[in-house]
Amino acid sequence: MLRESKDVPSAISFTLNGKPTDHVADPNRSLLKMLREDFEIISPKNGCEPQAQCGCCTVWVNGKPRLSCTMKSTQVSGKDVTTLEGLSKDKQEQISEAFVSCGAVQCGFCIPGFAARGISIVDKNPAPTRSEIVSGLRANLCRCTGYTKIVDAIELYAKMRRGEESADSNGSAADPMAAGVGTSLPKYMGHDSVLGQRKFIDDITIPGMLHGACRFADHPRALVESIDTSAATNVSGVHRVITAADAPGDRYVGLIEQDWPVLVAIGEETRCVGDILAIVVADTDDIAREAVELIDVTYEVRKPLTTPLDALKSDAPKIHPKGNLLSKSAVKRGDTDSGFANCTHVVEHEFSAQRIEHLFLEPESCLVAPVSNGLRVWSPGQGVFDDRRQIAKVLDVPAESIEVELVPNGGAFGGKEDMGIQAQAALAAFLCEKPVKIVLTRPESFRLHPKRHPIDMAFKVGCDAQGKLIAVHARLIGDKGAYASVGAKVLERAAGHACGPYNVEHVDIEALAVYTNNPPCGAMRGFGANQSSFAIETCMDMLAEKVGIDGWEMRWRNILRLGDTFATGQKLDKPFGLEESLLAVKDQFREAKYAGIACGIKNVGIGNGMPDLGKCCLTIEDDETITIRTGFTEMGQGLFTVCVQFAVEVTGLPPKTFNVTTDTRRELDCGQTTASRGTVLAGNAIIDAGAKLKSELDAGKTLADLKGQEYFGNYACEYTTKLGADVENPRTHLTYGFATQVAILNDDGTLKKFIAAHDVGKAINPKLLEGQLEGSVHMGLGYALTEDFICENSEIMMDDINSCGVLRAHHMPEVEVILIEVPDPECPFGAKGVGEIGLVPTAGAVAGALYAFDKTRRFKLPMKEAPAARAIWDKKFKP
Repeated sequence: MLRESKDVPSAISFTLNGKPTDHVADPNRSLLKMLREDFEIISPKNGCEPQAQCGCCTVWVNGKPRLSCTMKSTQVSGKDVTTLEGLSKDKQEQISEAFVSCGAVQCGFCIPGFAARGISIVDKNPAPTRSEIVSGLRANLCRCTGYTKIVDAIELYAKMRRGEESADSNGSAADPMAAGVGTSLPKYMGHDSVLGQRKFIDDITIPGMLHGACRFADHPRALVESIDTSAATNVSGVHRVITAADAPGDRYVGLIEQDWPVLVAIGEETRCVGDILAIVVADTDDIAREAVELIDVTYEVRKPLTTPLDALKSDAPKIHPKGNLLSKSAVKRGDTDSGFANCTHVVEHEFSAQRIEHLFLEPESCLVAPVSNGLRVWSPGQGVFDDRRQIAKVLDVPAESIEVELVPNGGAFGGKEDMGIQAQAALAAFLCEKPVKIVLTRPESFRLHPKRHPIDMAFKVGCDAQGKLIAVHARLIGDKGAYASVGAKVLERAAGHACGPYNVEHVDIEALAVYTNNPPCGAMRGFGANQSSFAIETCMDMLAEKVGIDGWEMRWRNILRLGDTFATGQKLDKPFGLEESLLAVKDQFREAKYAGIACGIKNVGIGNGMPDLGKCCLTIEDDETITIRTGFTEMGQGLFTVCVQFAVEVTGLPPKTFNVTTDTRRELDCGQTTASRGTVLAGNAIIDAGAKLKSELDAGKTLADLKGQEYFGNYACEYTTKLGADVENPRTHLTYGFATQVAILNDDGTLKKFIAAHDVGKAINPKLLEGQLEGSVHMGLGYALTEDFICENSEIMMDDINSCGVLRAHHMPEVEVILIEVPDPECPFGAKGVGEIGLVPTAGAVAGALYAFDKTRRFKLPMKEAPAARAIWDKKFKP
């Protein structure tokens, strides 16, 4: 954006981290930018500047916590500014140890802000209650943790400051060998994350680095008639303005369908407001952003297609050459007509699930630098090998000339499977022959990346007099948005999971993915299963009422058991813990005055005829450490931590021996980190590689003897069948996660408690696993009650973080996680992935509890008019 003022820089004096400082400050820049860019202080992060709604940029000014993105740099003249870097050593050690030992670190992007806020809470009140801590965190937002463990950490920090507890008493400094499978090994690089020193892409600088800014489309559907870059090119400090004509290769990329242009050309039609028309490369981010505003684009504006039904009309304009129907997925077993004829009770209704913004706290970013043999890319993506392949395609260079290194990102939840601005940054670096970094603002992030699919569903479900399910008929239509992403697979998954974790003989399900001019939709935690779950779980409750039994009994009579057949036709021939999860919540559900219950199932692994591959390499380094490489992404879920635990368990070596990274330096292409499969596939590969190393160690060799040696591990699940395949024994997935969840309300209909009982196979790291599930519940509750991403005429109506309705700490009820361990024999030490199952049944459980309270059935998400939602809105989302 253009600067609103033309104030000139002025000399200021202030104290920074205890040191008197004289500096020439630009009043047009924020304190956050000044600290990060001029003083290389990276603990305050930029999650939303200038919205002041995430809390990631918290620093102290004259001893009080302030959001540095809202302060002008000149406002600190004569003041004392302190960041986490300037704390005393004992405070740094105590706050970082408290967060790490409590498992309060996931992606880590927001955590320095929470640490700063927590220190302020304890400085003001040395013995705060949990409710006082929660109240003190209102200005800070976390998308990963669900807040429970953050509150635990601040409570522990207060005890440390009072001398009542130490690090040793909380396990983080325990026996370093007690770090294998089943232990709560502290988060990999956790202490650096708490103090803001574990670098994200925006924290990395390279000598001679330039900055890029993108010119986005002004209309969701319009013919681009001209792009005038002359005014932008003439801005002092601008090195180049890049348009589609400058791309040497194929501009169209995509994970499945190659339908997404990294730049829209003159003479082409924009398909959504997230389309990029040009890139400005300049000396600074401020100059690039000023110049990009000067690019003049003329259009022939056309009417957008805003709904799937409109897009499917015979006279609808084609968004893509092949038409507007991306995919149709079908599941058919038995004969639903005869099935319904034999039903005593039948319920039928339409359901609607909304579009959702991922709202990872780290906006999209990428840094690319020319190297001797090509380009080096620092990527936050969920698949570094897919990044490499697509970047090489755009540049028309061999894939081997592109080296991609993962920088563990600040949250993803599926939203970083598709490339963000990796291709644009690579193109800029390639053409300018200099390092280029591009970092999006929050509104730009809203425009660019795919969202959760809004899906309209029509369900008809029938049972016999005792409540035994007989038939399910469902039709689903998903708004794909402008580009394919992985939308065909999302709707395929929604269809395959439409019967929930229940045994149904007669099934007829179809799901369509349809292009519109709305923002693209793609992968997001749950991946279609949670949309279907809301519908089938509500139908289960409606049938239970007709039968005259409660929700728990209805589910007990119908859940899948060993030997039963899942909706896709797959016979479940391995032990699993769905029964145990139901039993674990039975008493609390039945004792509660107002409660709702729901069960969930979610595939682990992509499956459906696609191979699930795990690959790793163990490299013995010269300093006798071991580098673990996989093709999978650490994005807060704790993958790198459990990789160390697998290696410790197999080799017997201590955890400090291992470092973990993901890059393309070894050919370890495993595909995307998706479908809750990272732990399973990486774990199996590490077991394979670790066994080879262990045999050398058992033979008497030492790490000193093995310097330079590499041990590769592989695992492949290649036996799955396509959805609807005409085979005798279909097997659509490697395995499944199962869960039962219960929502309990207060007497006024507000959320009191939420219980999540999950079959996890084997808990590799119980504390991190609990945190994953608590975070999933947090996201699921927002999905059920408050979150939305509204578009009108294909234009985005959400202008800031607060408008998205993501829950803050003071909105959350008590969350109880119950881990059920029924090991899966095909998974590493029995462990299943749990990244997605945690929110699959959540909305259904909440809907059931609300019905128990006011006898109103709700069929549309979010349930904003429910008492539980109104209470949250009354508490507001603003700090």
